[in-house]
Amino acid sequence: MTTVAVLADVHGVLPALEAVLAEADVRDADVIVLAGDIASGPQPVETLDLLVSLGERVVWVRGNADRELVAMARGTFEGEAPDGVSPWAAGELRADQVELLAGLPTTVTIGDALFCHATPRDDEEMVLVDSPIARWAQVFSGLPDEVRTVVCGHTHMPFARQVDRRLVVNAGSVGMPYGAPGPSWALLTPDGVQLRRAPMDRRKAADRIVAESSYPDREAWVAEYLLSNYSDTEALDAFRPRAEG
Repeated sequence: MTTVAVLADVHGVLPALEAVLAEADVRDADVIVLAGDIASGPQPVETLDLLVSLGERVVWVRGNADRELVAMARGTFEGEAPDGVSPWAAGELRADQVELLAGLPTTVTIGDALFCHATPRDDEEMVLVDSPIARWAQVFSGLPDEVRTVVCGHTHMPFARQVDRRLVVNAGSVGMPYGAPGPSWALLTPDGVQLRRAPMDRRKAADRIVAESSYPDREAWVAEYLLSNYSDTEALDAFRPRAEG
């Protein structure tokens, strides 16, 4: 197996992305997998441009927020926007960036590891670290036996656990981490998995976003997602009703 750095849920937070990309093990990884929800945030254009500049070493996976950005940019989104920043971010994207997101796969397999955003079958499905085995078995039904590791994001909280002889890894979130502060990511090597956090000065990152982003509510956004941090208890309590299947 190659060495894979997994970056999930960047959410258009350029300083957090730069902090993770500066990590030595990310620079040295054979592959960088982006596990969805890449651009929906206060710096969507700059985030995508930086990732594209990394070339073929980056493997892209589409998340639900990326899918929604495409629909908003194309004027086909139905219903209420999930947050305030998404419609603004969709309006900022260039046409080539909309096409990039639209063409991304929902799953990618490297060796015996499958990478997705939420679950292999749905980009919004919610499964948590403490979800029962029966729930995981339901989610993984139809998954080929040769897939021994499933790597995801979506809930913004990192974990690694066994599920009936499979390893399940959540890489957390680069741009909007829950549970603890600091951009989270995962490193997969032939020796196993490591859940990591990159050092970042949150105050400086927030000030930079306020200075560089044109999102009208950027100060409120950074106050909620950069300068404060939802605990694992708060996040699990919010997600659990959606994870019961």
